Amino acid sequence: MQPLFSTDGTHPKDSFPLWRDLLRQRQLPIEVERLDDSPFEGRLDVAAVGPLLLTRIAQGAVRNEATPELLRRLRKGDTLVVLFKLAGSLLVQQDERTAGQRPGDVCVLDHRPAVLESGPGSQSMFLELPRQRLESRLGPARLYTALPIGAELGSATLVRTFFHDLIQVRRQLTPDAAARMADVGVDLIVASIAERLAQEVPQPLHGTVVVQRAKAYVEAHLGDPDLDPPQLAAAMGVSLRRLQELFHEHGQPISDWIWHRRLEAAARRLADPSCGHLPIGTLAYGCGFASQAHFARRFKHHHGLTPSEYRQGAVSVRI
Repeated sequence: MQPLFSTDGTHPKDSFPLWRDLLRQRQLPIEVERLDDSPFEGRLDVAAVGPLLLTRIAQGAVRNEATPELLRRLRKGDTLVVLFKLAGSLLVQQDERTAGQRPGDVCVLDHRPAVLESGPGSQSMFLELPRQRLESRLGPARLYTALPIGAELGSATLVRTFFHDLIQVRRQLTPDAAARMADVGVDLIVASIAERLAQEVPQPLHGTVVVQRAKAYVEAHLGDPDLDPPQLAAAMGVSLRRLQELFHEHGQPISDWIWHRRLEAAARRLADPSCGHLPIGTLAYGCGFASQAHFARRFKHHHGLTPSEYRQGAVSVRI
């Protein structure tokens, strides 16, 4: 990662004031207070991968509070923050949930009032994502803010390993490849949150979580032409009738959701210059359509253009 700031070499009495000023300059919506009198050390590193900016913070024992006043001033309500705990201890409080984050844990934070208390030698990495990207698949952020996604989950381990390796090879990637890898990373984050939500879910939230897990499963299996409501219900461990009821409660039949996501995935690939060499039929099969004719009919009904017209329009916009 690229170093941006370090307190190394500064006078001990100046280290923390310089650190606090740096965080303000970076427009982080937090007030910072020290929790001990030991010599303070802080370091900030960043890495860009496609549209994603990853920020690694190493700091001493401090209390970070996101206050309503700071949040109103910075207006970051359209994004959520994913936190990767790398070293040391961290206590997170948000949305009436308090949880200790251990090295290897992942959690999501919203731009709402919160408190983060880090112990000595704490290291964390932060990634800011569009709110819609997570909530469209997982539901309201309040369901999972500050919820520890622990190292014992296979999906969480995969997320951490993927981003660690992605940072190492990012300079070897073309811009298009970096953007695609960033999308893969976000999908892995969604899958790990869905897996964590499936554990010990309070009964009133169970139906919502089943729908969230089902949507995450659909995203991961869009290319499977056999994916249909019965297969999805079996994967979720519920009856087809129960899954249909849950989707209707959320305002959309299961089959409509599956076709909607396939059509959106196809539209993204048609507009992606890295997929420009793919025949439309190949692209359609990759999104789970059984035939090019079926794909063309559904695509034109949904987008108002044939797949060829949509691809040509995207090319014209780029030019």
